[in-house]
Amino acid sequence: MAPKAKAAAAAPAAKAEPKAKAKADSKKKEKSDRPKPEEEIPKVDVPDKDEYDAKIKKIGEEIEALSGEQRDLQAKINERSSGKEQFFAQKLEFRKQLDALSEQMNVFQERKDEINKAVGDKVQEGREMRQQLNKMKKSIGYSSESEIDDRIASIEFKLWTDSLTLKEEKKYLQEIQELKRNRPKVSQVNQMEQGLQTFDKGSALKGDISSINEEMFKLREQKRAVSEKLKELTEGRKEQEGDLGDIYTKKADLGKQIAEKVKERNQIRDDFRAAEKDYREYQAKLRSIRVERQNEQRRAWEAEQDAKRKQQKAEKLDEQPHVAEITLIEQTILFCKSLTQSKGSDAKEEKKETVIESPEGTQVLLKKEERDEFYFAPTAKKKGKSGKKSGGSDSSKKPIKHNAETFRLFDQLKLDAPITTDDIPATLEKLEEKLEFYQAKVKKWEETKEIEKRKIYEGQEAEEE
Repeated sequence: MAPKAKAAAAAPAAKAEPKAKAKADSKKKEKSDRPKPEEEIPKVDVPDKDEYDAKIKKIGEEIEALSGEQRDLQAKINERSSGKEQFFAQKLEFRKQLDALSEQMNVFQERKDEINKAVGDKVQEGREMRQQLNKMKKSIGYSSESEIDDRIASIEFKLWTDSLTLKEEKKYLQEIQELKRNRPKVSQVNQMEQGLQTFDKGSALKGDISSINEEMFKLREQKRAVSEKLKELTEGRKEQEGDLGDIYTKKADLGKQIAEKVKERNQIRDDFRAAEKDYREYQAKLRSIRVERQNEQRRAWEAEQDAKRKQQKAEKLDEQPHVAEITLIEQTILFCKSLTQSKGSDAKEEKKETVIESPEGTQVLLKKEERDEFYFAPTAKKKGKSGKKSGGSDSSKKPIKHNAETFRLFDQLKLDAPITTDDIPATLEKLEEKLEFYQAKVKKWEETKEIEKRKIYEGQEAEEE
């Protein structure tokens, strides 16, 4: 078994504990001086639900009171509005009559407009004919063909009898040509003048307008009579309703007040919901801060545990390995050597008790005389010729008495327990080999333990593992 050296290794850690504790206390004091993260954010109080309910209840009662007044006014309106259906039916009938009369008047008016347009067109046509006639008269300059013929004859006579210059003669010839061109137009002017005198300027249409005006006058009188009836009906209704207009006004005012109260109630609800939202956000921030603090504490604890683990692992490297194996091998070597020492058969030596200090977790082999009476009986060989010949050598072999404990210890070393004293040299050789093997490991531990410690503190032990 490996020696238990944890108690010894824990002693330096125990010495370092006050310093670490003092350092931790100083850090704790430094942290306590700083304000907590939750103290750095503005505090949000819990919305007062009772106050909110009281405000909502009060406004609800006010709305109900105003609604009650509004209902009372509506009752008065309903009371004074009896016969309203009949009134509206009569009013609708009068409206229909007025609309029918208006449609008839519109038809006559359209016909009148058409006639007026036609008369206007005729007047315009006569005016244009007169203008064209005057223009032609002005361009011709003569009112009859005989006048034109007389002028032509007088010009020709002058051309025959007078001595004229070439320019004057040319001028007279041009005038004769112009007179000959205008001569047919004289008859055309006369015809136009006769047509203008007989031109109808819409006298027949004007008679139609007179008859239309008479019909429209009748319709207008009928419409006036219906309007008078409608007016009487409306005034009678107003007398029946009395100050119903004031009641309607009061009702409208109450409706506005109710709307204001509803708006105020909605605003209170919105403000309360906003306050609840702010409080939820504040609580969420607090939870986030607490979670972050817990995570930070967990990380610090994990770092502390990791540092402790590294320290323990590094301190464990100070413990010499294979102490139990080496001690057991050395004791076994001493035990085997003690079996080969010569002893006098008759000499009596003073027995001295030797006290052997064994490391914790190891066992010491007992002396032969102190061991249990548990003997190992070697298997008897068959007697033969060879046995007889080797009789002299067998006498030097001494059987070794073992008990259960010695067998267990040799088995622990993975060696066969020597049966006779002749087996001891080979056993000692194997024990020496094992001792050298473990001593080489101890030497390697002495050479590499500081390097391994550094690797542990640098976090490289995982790679080595």
